[in-house]
Amino acid sequence: MIIDAWAQHPTLRHLQDPIFDSLRRWTKTPAPSSELPVSATVAMMDAAQVDLSLISAWEAPGKTMISNDEVAQFVHQAPNRLLGIGSVDISRPMAAVREIRRCVNELGFKGVRVLPWLWGVPPTDRRFYPVYTACAEMGVPFCTQIGHTGPLMPSEVGRPIYLDQVALDFPELKIVGGHIGYPWTEEAIAIATKHENVFIDTSAYTANRYPSALVEFMRGHGRSKVLFGTNYPMIPAEKALEDLDQLALDDESLALFLAGNAQRVFELTWNG
Repeated sequence: MIIDAWAQHPTLRHLQDPIFDSLRRWTKTPAPSSELPVSATVAMMDAAQVDLSLISAWEAPGKTMISNDEVAQFVHQAPNRLLGIGSVDISRPMAAVREIRRCVNELGFKGVRVLPWLWGVPPTDRRFYPVYTACAEMGVPFCTQIGHTGPLMPSEVGRPIYLDQVALDFPELKIVGGHIGYPWTEEAIAIATKHENVFIDTSAYTANRYPSALVEFMRGHGRSKVLFGTNYPMIPAEKALEDLDQLALDDESLALFLAGNAQRVFELTWNG
């Protein structure tokens, strides 16, 4: 079984947003001109034998790039393959708390994702704390990005060390730091080792680009701490997985990485 812990089924406005111009320049891909059908995302999953993808909403200052209701509509089109991750406007704390409750209770979402670089503040900023409280109350993970940002926005707010204070303040909150934490991967490993409920996902990186320290962590005492992710559509799952054998993970570590850890962290059952 394979579970993608961080993907998007993007809207056209998300795909065309100027904030991603730097990524398009690196990948030499033009901005698309039409909406992507859900069937295309499912076909991408099929090509890599991915069973489930957790697809994320995107809320940014002053704009909604992928709304929670759009994510719910996408999930409705492929309910055995897609699961929702919500997002909220941290500048409106009470509305954010109400929306998190709606996402979980009414839309059936499995977590909440807010990206510090989009907001220009670290995850210790007071505006995040109502979000953490609501996620802990609802029993769903808080998902975020750690490490360098590909878009032309400051990376410093993605330092994994910020999550140390968050985990100390909310020990029962499950926190999933996506994008490996590079160039502070060892910092991310230290925080995930220290805190029972802090995890790392590998989204935005292909297997042959995982830092050696992360691979060693996955082979040893961190085997229960790392989740597979893609950040699709940036990286299709087939591309993300093509050098998986180079990691030399034993059977238990591989099963945990590809699905078991995500099942446990997000409390997933699959009836595919």
